Amino acid sequence: MLATLMYAPGDVRVEDIAEPQILKPTDAIIRLAATCICGSDLWPYRGHEPFDGAKAMGHEYCGEVVAVGDAVTTVKPGQFVVGSFCISDNTCPHCQYGFQSSCEQREFMSGAQATLARVPLADGTLVALDEKPADDLIPSLLAVSDVLGTGWYAADAARVQSGSTVVVVGDGAVGLMGVLAAKQMGAARIVAMSRHKTRQDLALEFGATDIIAERGDAGVAALKALTHNVGADAVLECVGTQESMAQAIACARPGSMIGYVGVPHGVQFDGAQMFFDQKGLLGGPAPVRRFLPDLLDLVLARKINPGRVFDLELPLADAADGYRAMDQREAIKVLLRT
Repeated sequence: MLATLMYAPGDVRVEDIAEPQILKPTDAIIRLAATCICGSDLWPYRGHEPFDGAKAMGHEYCGEVVAVGDAVTTVKPGQFVVGSFCISDNTCPHCQYGFQSSCEQREFMSGAQATLARVPLADGTLVALDEKPADDLIPSLLAVSDVLGTGWYAADAARVQSGSTVVVVGDGAVGLMGVLAAKQMGAARIVAMSRHKTRQDLALEFGATDIIAERGDAGVAALKALTHNVGADAVLECVGTQESMAQAIACARPGSMIGYVGVPHGVQFDGAQMFFDQKGLLGGPAPVRRFLPDLLDLVLARKINPGRVFDLELPLADAADGYRAMDQREAIKVLLRT
């Protein structure tokens, strides 16, 4: 089968490798209907993460179950399933509190940019649909697996409320999904911080009411001007750099929450500043499994269309071109058809 491997920064290859096998009785094997490239995949691609041999890429997935281990009871071959990028048993205390991404048996999905993929802890990780979905829904169902679930968690962690003012820092796929989530949660004003026209347009389509193109102090000043110098009720940090986190904190009003889902790279906090500013932080890997059933219902009912975030579709064999397109900001998010 075909699979995407990263050998070194900038070195992505699609190769023919052996098909995955059931290794544990709790495993499932799925045939991917589609997969995609994540913004977090660009960190190793750009040399910001260490390599210890080739990396099997891909953690967003949906498709048909082709085999299950003897202990799997909730999904069966022939069913179409969507799963979280965080593998969980969905039964441990952390899972029961809704933080499946901190499961006592947590693993992170890998190897999903391929024809077939092994999913550990299938009962706790996968959600089966009642029937095979229409082909045009595949991009949106795939988005639920990570990027929509992550944007939704950012909004949930930031405690977005009906009528609130929300700022989204980051105009990548996760930030755009954060805009969509804030809209669904009833935010009255959604400020997308973006300086790229195509991303601004999509943010507006998803529900943004205002666009701020400035960054840093200038961006914060623009936000304060919009809010009569108060700041935002909720802030979604969807990048993971020191600059983006500083901007997110500065945009938040006292008493507000910042939901941060950008994987931190070099981010540090000033404890005294947070103490006296009285701003809260909650984030981390998104517990997508908590949100999966409701988000799938919204997609299947065609009430939301998160698949719009995919602005380039390529065959899996051309995954390296997809990485280059995202690295050069020629594409927001690349869908790979298997």
